[in-house]
Amino acid sequence: MEKKNNIQQEDDQVIFGSETMREPAPSEFIPNHKTPAEIAYQIVKDETFPQTQPRLNLATFVTTYMDDYGTRLMNEAVGINYIDETEYPRVAVMCGRCINMVANMWNTPEEGDWKTGAVGIGSSEACMLGGVAAWLRWRERRKKEGKPFDKPNLVMSTAYQVVWEKFCQLWQIEMRTVPITRSKPTLDIEEAIKMCDENTICIVPIAGVTWTGMNDDIEGLDKALEEYNSKTGYEIPIHVDAASGGFILPFLNPDKKWDFRLKWVKSISTSGHKYGLVYPGLGWVIWRDKSYLPADMSFSVNYLGANITQVGLNFSRPAAQILAQYYNFIHLGMDGYREIHSNSMDIAEYCHDKIGRMPCFENYSKTLDNPLFIWRMKPEYDKKANWTLFDLQDKLMQKGWMVPAYTMPKNIEDMVVMRIVVRQGMSRDMADMLIGDITDAVAELEKLEYPTPSRISIRNGKKHKGHVYTH
Repeated sequence: MEKKNNIQQEDDQVIFGSETMREPAPSEFIPNHKTPAEIAYQIVKDETFPQTQPRLNLATFVTTYMDDYGTRLMNEAVGINYIDETEYPRVAVMCGRCINMVANMWNTPEEGDWKTGAVGIGSSEACMLGGVAAWLRWRERRKKEGKPFDKPNLVMSTAYQVVWEKFCQLWQIEMRTVPITRSKPTLDIEEAIKMCDENTICIVPIAGVTWTGMNDDIEGLDKALEEYNSKTGYEIPIHVDAASGGFILPFLNPDKKWDFRLKWVKSISTSGHKYGLVYPGLGWVIWRDKSYLPADMSFSVNYLGANITQVGLNFSRPAAQILAQYYNFIHLGMDGYREIHSNSMDIAEYCHDKIGRMPCFENYSKTLDNPLFIWRMKPEYDKKANWTLFDLQDKLMQKGWMVPAYTMPKNIEDMVVMRIVVRQGMSRDMADMLIGDITDAVAELEKLEYPTPSRISIRNGKKHKGHVYTH
């Protein structure tokens, strides 16, 4: 033991006694000369050291904890490129198995050994693939009918994740958004149907809205769309953005119809690196069957030693996340996922209840669809307070917590809220510590004699932004 400590001391002297550690880290040019590995490692590590502990980050949806075996498996596969099926054919097989499992989890009607789907770097790529497929199917149908195909549109609520804005801008598709309001906090189905016409490529409901944690009424939308399509002769499909809910609903609410049990749901996307419990980045998109995946989306190359056909916006991509997803499916099974997500939901409901009982706050929703929720100041309290939720965010950051404050989407952008995302790794003790820190911070803020800069900004009608975490 003494020998080990001596070696560590010598290593520390080599690192922290070096001239390199006295110099600023490179920021503009690649250094001319080499730096010993242990020193380069320390420089990079030190830059991230002051940041919050990942498990205290209640802003992100992304998985921040995996067990030792899952982590080990990913580390061992870090150099494997999934796209090279010639060298790593079994990775492609495991990816196909994952697609099968996700598709069956969502009640696919597709028969055959291999279901129709694709892997993505994240749910953003998965969303785009679902959107592109809907656009190409619509375009092909319009061509066959001899009708113009230059003005496609897509319908969803204003509570969309930014990927849909990217998709519409990049593919020149008109985005038609239904405002969410205090009285209509999810997709207003009646208004969504009103926005549809012969140029609508799809409607995109969300299972696990980033802004609120709520689910759109997908079954209700399907019924309304059936009536609309029957009346008009259109074939407007549904793509479900289930980035969060895709790995929650099958385990916590398996009887709820939101997936391929509904007629007009033709594709679904999700994040494997959210409630799929895999480190980022990983996304999955599944189509109802192969007829809904246009042939134009498949590209083949032969310069890797075989003819490889892939669907995706990216080419090279890590295999480690795919192996980790397959590991989770084997290791956890349905029971394991159910237990983990049930715990997350219980902790979220506990925090939801405690925060909702605080005199200064009110919850946005009475019940939880997913293990995340938002709250705001009570309107009457808000008018008199010398502080805002942005100040509470800063106070909690001092304790290591990342709890985002942000303004809501268009039409209710004057509403400031805070959000907690509960994931694997959040315990009841941690929840009690969080509630205690929120209580203490509020007590301290209530003693302020004068308004904070954020409060002054809001009173003057100016937009105030904190550290925004919406992904």
